[in-house]
Amino acid sequence: MRTRTTTATTGLVAALATMLLLGGCTAAGGTRSGPATPPASAPAPGGGTGFDGPRPQDQNLLAWTGDPNDAGHVTAQSAAGVAGRVTLVRIVLREQITWSNIWLGLAGIDPNAQLANCYLGVYDANGALVATTEDISPQLMTDAIAKPFALAKPFTAAPGTYFIALLLNGNWATNGLTLKATGAGISVNAGLAPPQLRYSTVLTGQTSLPRTVNLAEQSTSTINTGWASQWYAIS
Repeated sequence: MRTRTTTATTGLVAALATMLLLGGCTAAGGTRSGPATPPASAPAPGGGTGFDGPRPQDQNLLAWTGDPNDAGHVTAQSAAGVAGRVTLVRIVLREQITWSNIWLGLAGIDPNAQLANCYLGVYDANGALVATTEDISPQLMTDAIAKPFALAKPFTAAPGTYFIALLLNGNWATNGLTLKATGAGISVNAGLAPPQLRYSTVLTGQTSLPRTVNLAEQSTSTINTGWASQWYAIS
C-alpha cells in the first residue's frame, strides 16, 4: 500500500511540475513570465530608418533650397526685367542655426556689365528684413561658381519660414549674367499663394533692400517669364 501511494505521489508531482513549466510560472514564486519579448530594433543613426537622400550637412552647409546636383538649369533675365525688383525665394528651416552666409550658384558673368547696388538679404515670415550683405556687385563680376556671400552681421535663425532676397541693379547682357536653378519653370509655385509663394518678386525701382516688404503683394509675373527657381544655400 505504501509503495503505491509513493508511486502515485511521485506521478502527481511530475504532472504539476509539467503544468507549471507549460504555464510559464517560476519555481520560486509562481509568477507568470509569459513569452520572451524580442529586443527593440536600434534606430538608425540620425534618427531615420535609412538613407533618405543628400543632406546639406553632406556638403558642409546648413540648409538649401534643393540638392545642388539638381541645379543644372540656368536662369537669365534682362536688366529691364529684374533690375530694381526684389526677388524672393522661400526657405524653411527646421532647426535653429547661426546664419552667416548665403550661397548663390553663379552660372555665368558678363565682363562688360555695369553693376551697382546689388544685395542679398533675408526676410522673416512677417516680411521684416533680418539680415543683408554689403553690395555684392564686385562678386557678381568674377568666378562663375557656387560661392558664399557673407551677411554683414550673422544672426540666430529660429526654425520657421524665411525668404532669401536678391536685388540686382545696373546693366548686363541677358545671357551673360546667369544663375543656377532647377528646371521647374512656372510650376515652382504649384499649390501656393501669397504670402507663401516659393518664388516671387515684390516692388520695383529699389536701390537697396527695404526694411519691410508686404508678402501679400508677392507677384509671379516676372517669375513666369523664366526668372525662377534660383538655387541658394546657407552656411
